[in-house]
Amino acid sequence: MNSHILVIDDEKNYLLILETLLEEEGYTVTALFDPEMALDYLEESEVDVVITDMKMPRISGQQVLEHIQKQHPHIPVLIMTAYGSIDGAVEAMRCGAFDYISKPFSNDELMLSVRKAALLSRAEQEKRFLTQSLAELYGPHRLIGRSRAVREVLQIVAKVAPQKSTVLISGESGTGKELIAKAIHYASPRKDEPFVSINCMSLSPGVLESELFGHEKGSFTGAMAMKKGRFEMAHSGTLFLDEVGEMSLELQIKLLRVLQEKSFERVGGSKTVHADIRLVAATNKNLKQEVDEGRFREDLYYRLNVVDIHLPPLRERREDIPLLVAHFLQKFSSENNYEQKKFAPDALEYLSAYEWPGNVRQLENVVERCLILASKNEIGVEDLPSEIKDEEAQFKSAVDLLPTELELAGTLEKIEAALIRRALVKANFVQVKAAELLNISKSLLQYKLKKYNIQAK
Repeated sequence: MNSHILVIDDEKNYLLILETLLEEEGYTVTALFDPEMALDYLEESEVDVVITDMKMPRISGQQVLEHIQKQHPHIPVLIMTAYGSIDGAVEAMRCGAFDYISKPFSNDELMLSVRKAALLSRAEQEKRFLTQSLAELYGPHRLIGRSRAVREVLQIVAKVAPQKSTVLISGESGTGKELIAKAIHYASPRKDEPFVSINCMSLSPGVLESELFGHEKGSFTGAMAMKKGRFEMAHSGTLFLDEVGEMSLELQIKLLRVLQEKSFERVGGSKTVHADIRLVAATNKNLKQEVDEGRFREDLYYRLNVVDIHLPPLRERREDIPLLVAHFLQKFSSENNYEQKKFAPDALEYLSAYEWPGNVRQLENVVERCLILASKNEIGVEDLPSEIKDEEAQFKSAVDLLPTELELAGTLEKIEAALIRRALVKANFVQVKAAELLNISKSLLQYKLKKYNIQAK
């Protein structure tokens, strides 16, 4: 792809020379002697690099630079200047010019600078394209579902994303906490900056400290060079701390200090490093309970929990399961060029009724497995994993989700509510059919729906 160069100079001889030189190098060139016309042209055309003279009537090169910095910050600007105004060119560099070229200029020096600017411009374009692609991939619309729980989560994401507030995402493993963190980032003003994540459970406290804050050369055995931590890497962007509830108390103190002071020192160092980050944390634990039991600092909990987003387990939003199944079928078929398949109605009922201890992640794996192993275009009950189609295994799955210490009466009510939800899904939310499946009257079912606050559409 040829880069498009806009040249601005009130001396028409220089315009002609630059246009000829650049076109011989294969660039597309637009040469304009009127800077006002050039600024209007920028609003209507795709330009990769701007070369402008410093001294021009009505509008100076400095003013052109300032306009481009404000309106088109991704376009590199080269300033041309006579030898007598080098100081002005240096000042332009301080204001963001990519380079300055002295008149009369060396052709080789000019082309080297233009090539570097064109490469930078192309890299910026690729970055913007990648950012846009990631925003589309991880935007809030990627949270599949139409349940009330999903709608509530999306409403919170839309409100909190433009803000700077710290967000705490809670929910069981596999519910999509990192997806929500990315949705917040790519819907925020920081979307063009890095999204950096780290799982606090996967690293020992010592390694986690080094990963978060970086370390200086020689700070410990094996530290052969200075290394930046995730806080530095996420500067101006978003840092996602997954499973923050696993962080040691000592590290919690350091994290609290960083959130308060927005600065830290690398391990083994004394130099203060500043980091402007938006923090999003996630946990599958009840952090308030962890605070009450002395395993998590209360002051850090309230620092993290400015905005709370709770992701419900899949078994509490069963009406979303058919949508998720259709999404995963399309995704895997497209990615792997698989033949299009679908689930038979009775197989889909089994999927909708299952308890899904591994949540959306487990459902995704099951759909992929069935797509690969099913021999027919329609995936039947016989193609499902045994833990899903075996009712005894289903019951065990449900029991395994219960806490080891429980109060029997309350637990039986939860089981009854779960059975009612499953019957509603199987009956496509037709209450008469759901009551028949449960072998109870419609009036009793309606009483139970009200008692357990179950939405029946």
